[in-house]
Amino acid sequence: MSKNPASEATVKVATHVPFMQDGGSTTGNPDSAQTGGAGQQTTPDSSLQTGATPAMSPGNDQMDMDQERDHAMDNISLQTHPSQYRHWQIEKNGQEMRVNMNVNPNHPLREGYELKLNSYDLGVDIELADIVRRLRFEHPEITSLVVSSAHEQVFCAGANIHMLGVSTHGWKVNFCKFTNETRCELEDWAEQADVATVCAITGPCAGGGYELALACEEIWLVDDGNSAVSLPETPLLGVLPGTGGLTRLVDKRKVRRDRADVFCTLAEGFKGKKALNWGLVDAIAPKSKFNDKLAEHLVSHREQRPGRADRKGISLGEIPFVDEDNVRKYSTLSVAYENDRRTAKLEIQVPSAEGAPSTVEEIHAAGDQFWPLKFARELEDAILDLRVNRHDTGLVLLSTQGSLDDIKAWDQILIDHQGDWLVDQITYLMSHVIQRVERTSCSFFALIENGSCFGGSLLELALACDRLYMLDEDGIEIQRSPMNEGLLPMTTGITRHACRLLGEEELCASSQGNFDRLDATDAEEMGLITEALDEFDFEDMVPVAIDERVSLSPDSLTGMEANLRFAGPENMESKVFGRLSAWQNWIFIRPNATGPNGALTLYGRPERPEFAWDRV
Repeated sequence: MSKNPASEATVKVATHVPFMQDGGSTTGNPDSAQTGGAGQQTTPDSSLQTGATPAMSPGNDQMDMDQERDHAMDNISLQTHPSQYRHWQIEKNGQEMRVNMNVNPNHPLREGYELKLNSYDLGVDIELADIVRRLRFEHPEITSLVVSSAHEQVFCAGANIHMLGVSTHGWKVNFCKFTNETRCELEDWAEQADVATVCAITGPCAGGGYELALACEEIWLVDDGNSAVSLPETPLLGVLPGTGGLTRLVDKRKVRRDRADVFCTLAEGFKGKKALNWGLVDAIAPKSKFNDKLAEHLVSHREQRPGRADRKGISLGEIPFVDEDNVRKYSTLSVAYENDRRTAKLEIQVPSAEGAPSTVEEIHAAGDQFWPLKFARELEDAILDLRVNRHDTGLVLLSTQGSLDDIKAWDQILIDHQGDWLVDQITYLMSHVIQRVERTSCSFFALIENGSCFGGSLLELALACDRLYMLDEDGIEIQRSPMNEGLLPMTTGITRHACRLLGEEELCASSQGNFDRLDATDAEEMGLITEALDEFDFEDMVPVAIDERVSLSPDSLTGMEANLRFAGPENMESKVFGRLSAWQNWIFIRPNATGPNGALTLYGRPERPEFAWDRV
């Protein structure tokens, strides 16, 4: 990745290296890394500049310092590779995979703190996200995943508190969002691929460590008088378990809310039998029998999942791009940033489907070069780059170039081969990436003009935008497909068309199965676009709408969009992102947490926090 978007071009070249061979393991030794660790630049002039500054109370000085520190954190890479891992060890035994957390304290993503006691920062979680993604595509044969710790003293101490202390509010928010998405993808992949996920806790497991455990299907705790589970954020730090802890405790594990209240206000947490009896873990065993009982349990999971031992995964190579003159170019799309206008133009280029893979064998042979998979990965990388490195961008203008016939043909390949593990995982990934777009703190407008090809999966991406403007001229059309009828659901589980038409159920129902091409008038009548505009109105009104949008308060827009985008039913994931995260983000700027005498600010120091006792 280039050090600065306006610097000379930097090209990422894809490499294909198997993730894990049977019986193999990674060492997690940072000295063996071929390039910089997760999140860090790999170009020679890409040293990370940081300013480790103590947390401050909100105000103008804080805002200036936030901007200075955010600038220093520009150009974090969200790509990594097993050869670069510094914090995780991977072991494979037949159809069982084990991921051991072994955080190197001397390799934080930023300067100013140590990653002691298996605590983590964004760099640690970038590696975990890469592991989950490679499990999805490179190891379809596995039946179980064990998440454990290689640390002799603890399982995981949670998110690094000193990292949070030196981070800006925006950095904390993006950190929590990314870790939330990683845990959600772990859950989604396990369900979609039918893989048993077991967290084996050997040692104290606190805060974000227990939140990682909660993302697994089962939690096993060694009963040794020392190992415990806890969520100490409220009593110790004055914040919340913001990466899903509260929500998963009551919505997923169904722990009684009064017991959850006790647990979440007891810093030391619970051990052994009480943790089991209160539903905080699924199994306990003494240290002498723990590994044997777990091994027996994993055998039962393997026996319940026959017929996948011969599956062969594909290798995920690096995602190539060129970053030059404020334009980030991939093979399937480009993002042109206009910093003076605080906008970006994201254009997707759909290639001809002539000669595209037409059989399962050909799709597998194409691997990560199969266009739908390549596009999904490149779009995700662009969105993550936008979140982490392009803080001043307030509006993304989405456009497409290509033929409706071609995007229909690419989608049809996925539709025709549903049931194949690779095709299914590609579809799940596309859904996951579009959901990332909806959770991004930035406005999105889709512009449907000459040469556009908003059909099927790309129409679904457009429907994730805040507005859709369509030029009303002959030959400009959009087209629905089965991809718009449940194959790419929202976080809440419903379709985006249904979300748009909550009060127009008959109109929504009448569109089901209608895969005809639609001009602007028909698209507007079906509720698929915001406005159909003739040439003169399009040229006049769209620029005005763009200028108006970027003139509004970014904070109010983020809150407004987060509420309007997710109309309709709620589920656990929507509660995590829409409720828990919102409260956590508010608490992060309150003086009781991050003020000069706040609990998070004073953590690890002899002074006791001073709270403002009014309940707001």
